[in-house]
Amino acid sequence: MKTHYQLDQLPRFRRAVITIGSFDGVHQGHQQLLARIKRMAELRGGESVVITFDPHPRAILRPDDDSLRLLSTTHEKANFCADELIDHLVVVPFTTAFSEQSPQEYITNFLVRNFSPDRIVIGYDHRFGKDRAGDVELLRYFGPQYGYEVVEIAAQEVDEITVSSTKIRRALERGNVERAEHLMGRPYELTAEVVEGQRIGRTIGFPTANLRPYHYLKLIPARGIYAVEANVRGSRHDGMLYIGDRPVMGDGRGTTIELHLFDFDEDIYGEPVTVYFRKYLRGDLQLGGLDALRDQLRQDEVGAKQALQTIRSREEKRGSNPDTAIVILNYNGRNYLEKYLATVVSTLEENCRVVVADNASTDDSVAWLKGHFPEVECIVLPTNQGFAGGYNVALRMVKAEIFVLLNSDVRVTPGWLGAILPHFAHPLVAAVQPKILAEHSPDCFEYAGAAGGFIDFLGYPFCRGRLFAHTERDEGQYDGTTEIFWATGAAFFVRAELFRRFDGFEPEYFAHAEEIDLCWRMKRAGYRILVEPSATVYHVGGGTLAYDTPRKAYLNFRNTLITSFKNEHATRLIWWLPVRLLLDGAAALLFLSQGKFGHIGSILRAHFHFYADLPLWISRRVRRSKEIEASRVAPPRTDAGRVADSIALHYYLLGHKRFSEVAIEQVKVEPVTTN
Repeated sequence: MKTHYQLDQLPRFRRAVITIGSFDGVHQGHQQLLARIKRMAELRGGESVVITFDPHPRAILRPDDDSLRLLSTTHEKANFCADELIDHLVVVPFTTAFSEQSPQEYITNFLVRNFSPDRIVIGYDHRFGKDRAGDVELLRYFGPQYGYEVVEIAAQEVDEITVSSTKIRRALERGNVERAEHLMGRPYELTAEVVEGQRIGRTIGFPTANLRPYHYLKLIPARGIYAVEANVRGSRHDGMLYIGDRPVMGDGRGTTIELHLFDFDEDIYGEPVTVYFRKYLRGDLQLGGLDALRDQLRQDEVGAKQALQTIRSREEKRGSNPDTAIVILNYNGRNYLEKYLATVVSTLEENCRVVVADNASTDDSVAWLKGHFPEVECIVLPTNQGFAGGYNVALRMVKAEIFVLLNSDVRVTPGWLGAILPHFAHPLVAAVQPKILAEHSPDCFEYAGAAGGFIDFLGYPFCRGRLFAHTERDEGQYDGTTEIFWATGAAFFVRAELFRRFDGFEPEYFAHAEEIDLCWRMKRAGYRILVEPSATVYHVGGGTLAYDTPRKAYLNFRNTLITSFKNEHATRLIWWLPVRLLLDGAAALLFLSQGKFGHIGSILRAHFHFYADLPLWISRRVRRSKEIEASRVAPPRTDAGRVADSIALHYYLLGHKRFSEVAIEQVKVEPVTTN
C-alpha cells in the first residue's frame, strides 16, 4: 500500500474506487467496508483509495472541545489499511480553508480533480463542504457529469460502525480491553516513546520503561494494571503496564504510563514501543510504602503471566475448527463429482472431512468415487428421497458439530471453510452461507442464494443480488457480513445439533424451499442466519432439476405456500392466503402470456395439493411450533431479512430488478460480528 500526504503529489489513479472517513480504530465494521472497497476495485480493474484527514476535523472545527480522543493515529491507520490490502491511503491535511469549500467545490476541486473517481462509496449520512451542506444526493447529481457512480452504504451498516466505535471507547474508558479487542478484531494498541523516569522500579526489582504517547489525543485506557504484550525492536515481549498517578510515590507527577517487561533488561531510552492491551488486572491502590508495592507487583506479575497464558490457550482453541462434515448429496452426478470433488478435498482445513451421500444413483457415481477417492466416506441410500429426505436420512449417519450441505455442482475456493466456520463460535448463529456466484457467468450472482436470502411479507423469497429470475453482476455491492432470512441449500452451513433438534427438512418437500423453512423455524426460536461473502463458491445451478421447468415451478409454488402456512402468525393467515392466491393467479396469467402452459398447470397442481393435504400441514404446524418453543433461546429474529412489501409488485409493475431498489429502507439488514 502507498500512503500519500500531499495532494499535489498524488499519482493518476486507475479507475479509483474511493471512500472517505476518519476510520478511527479501523475496527471490524471498518474492515468489512474496506474489504468491499478492495473487492469493487478488483472487479473493475481499478485501485482502492481510502481518504482520511489529519488532524481530525473536529480538532479544527471545534478547537475548544477537549473531549476528542483517538482510537488510532494516522500511522496506525496506515498499518491497518495495509493489512486490509488497500492500494492507496491519502491523508488530507485538514485546515480551516479546506472546510470553507462549498459542496460543489469539494466535489469538483477536491474529489474529481485529485482522484478522478470511478466509484465513490459513502455513508447515507455523509456531509461535506461549508456548513456540511453537501450530501449523498448532491454527489449523485454530479455523477453523470464527472463520470462516477455513488454507492451508498446502508444506514444500518453506518450506524453499526458508529455504535462500534462508541462501544470501543466506552470499554477502554472502563478498562475493559478484552471487550475492545472483541469489537476491533485485534488488541488495542498504544505506541509511545520511552522517556527518562525516576528509576525507582529498579530498586525494588521491577524496572519500568516510562512511556510518552506520540499523539497527544490518543485514548489512554482506564487507570490500573494491565497484562500486555509489547513490540520492542521488532520482537514481542510479555509484560504488565501501569496507568495512574503513582499514589505510593505521592510525587504529584500526574498520570504516568509505566511498562515492565518480563525477562528483559536492555536500554531502550528514546526508542518507540508499541503496547498491546490484553487484560485488565486491577485498579490503582493506595499501598503503604515501597515494600508493600514490591509485594503487590509480585502478585501482579503472577496474575499477568497467568492471564497471558490463558489468552493464548483460548486463542489456540479458537483457531481450531469445530468437527465439520461437508456432505455432498449425489444423484447421477458422476460428471460433477469428477469436475468439482477434487477442489473440495484440496481446500479442507483442520477438523474437516468430506462425505458423499449417494441418493440411489443409476449411473456409476459410487464405483467412480470408490475408485478415485477411496479416502472419502460414501453413504449409499437405498432409494431416492429427494434433496430434503435424502439429507435427513444421510445426516443421521454422520457425526459432526457442523454440517456443510454442498451441492455436487459447486466449485469451492480456497479459504471458504475458514471464513465461515469461526462464526459458529457465537452460540446463537445457527446457519451460514457463502456468496454464490454463477459458474458459467462468474462475475454474476447465481440464482440459488446469491449474497443471502430474504423474503417479502407474502413469503416470496428473493436474494441480495437476485430478484425472481434476474441476477445482478457482482461488483462487491453486497460484500458485508449480514444477518439474512434464509441461507441457500447449495452451500448450507448448519449446526448439526440444531438440524437434529428441529427435525431437519420437511421430507415431503422433496426439493426446493426446504432450507427456507428450516431457517424460518430456527429464527422463530431466536437463532441467527448469516451470509459471509468473503467466502465465495461457484454454482452451476439446475444440475439435477432445471430452474425453468414445470416440475420446478410446481415445487416452488407448493413448498413456499406450505412454508408460509406453517410459520406465519395465525392472525396473518386470515388475509395472507387470499392475497397469495390472487398473486399466484397473476403469475399464471404471466405464464399464459409467455406461452408456458405447463407452468400454469404447475400452479394449479401446487394449490390443489396444498389444500388436499391441509390436515397434514395443520398438524405439522402445531408440532413444529411446540418444537420451536422447546428450543427457544431468544426472542424471534424473523424481522431480520424480511421486507414489508411485495417483491412481485416491485418487479413486475415498477420494473425493479436490483435488490437495492426494493424499498431497501424497510429491510432489516444487520451487519454482524461474531468472532
